[in-house]
Amino acid sequence: MSDSISTNWASVNKASQSLVDQLVADAKALQLEINTLSNGTRIVDAGVNCTGGLEAGRLIGEICMGGLGTVTLGTNSGFENWPWSVNVHAKTPVLSCLGSQYAGWSLSHKSEEGKFFALGSGPGRALAAKEEVLKEFAYKDSAKSTCIVLEVDSYPPVEIADKVAKDCGINADKLTFILTPTSSLAGVMQIAIRVLEVAMHKAHTLNFPMGKIIDGYGVTPVAPPGGDFMTGMGRTNDAILYGGMVQLFVDCNDEEAEDLANKMPSNTSSDYGRPFGEIFKTYEYDFFKIDPMLFSPAKIIITNVKTGKNYTAGELNEAMLKTSFGL
Repeated sequence: MSDSISTNWASVNKASQSLVDQLVADAKALQLEINTLSNGTRIVDAGVNCTGGLEAGRLIGEICMGGLGTVTLGTNSGFENWPWSVNVHAKTPVLSCLGSQYAGWSLSHKSEEGKFFALGSGPGRALAAKEEVLKEFAYKDSAKSTCIVLEVDSYPPVEIADKVAKDCGINADKLTFILTPTSSLAGVMQIAIRVLEVAMHKAHTLNFPMGKIIDGYGVTPVAPPGGDFMTGMGRTNDAILYGGMVQLFVDCNDEEAEDLANKMPSNTSSDYGRPFGEIFKTYEYDFFKIDPMLFSPAKIIITNVKTGKNYTAGELNEAMLKTSFGL
């Protein structure tokens, strides 16, 4: 892909810094805890040792999107027994969703105390720029401080913080980790906010030219916390796979737009039709064994701004959400 797509891209770290500052300043009201690792790295705990609420999750979602996304709560989820949803819009969808929000940075450490593994998301990814997707877009940000969001239920070891700071080219005390376990309200909220990112990643997986996607909007119900990591992970995935709806605005020919719509929804996958937790267990808890075509919103609308035509595919599956959410 040509690097022209990133020529006018903004700094996700600059755009998100004020949101990080707000999160920390309002930590008590947001039911968060602020701690520091031995190397000075700041920890924003959004549910490990504290409550972590919906508003915290909303702000964290906007931080994940590099400060270039807008997240609001809505009153129409499309389901009779689940009356509210989260609405997501990105100013620059490819940058916001794939350049920042996508959980693409694999972080692991093994010691006598045990193993730690997490996938990092947020603006810090663009400082390190180690992932192939960022190299493809020829995008690398510059900043003196940054943050990374981790969907974990324990604090990261200091060695992980040292590695991330080094790869980002900053001092460890200029790094913030935001922890969002799926057992917290903040955790399930920030995952729901990924509904647009999931669609963008699916389009990228289908090799649709990212430069032809000019805008996007998503809506999805927010799953109830599962009480434990695995149940929470299953419910948050189901919320998008069976309840998420995304509209992408593209500039291409109608054949390309229609083809994208038909290939994108989650029901195109052979693994569609069971709760995600059950699917995950079937594949021995190995994400890479699951059909990658499953990871997409339930319903897709592709609007071609060049011709004004709309193409819709997929379906909302209320029965599956009732099973997953325990309704």
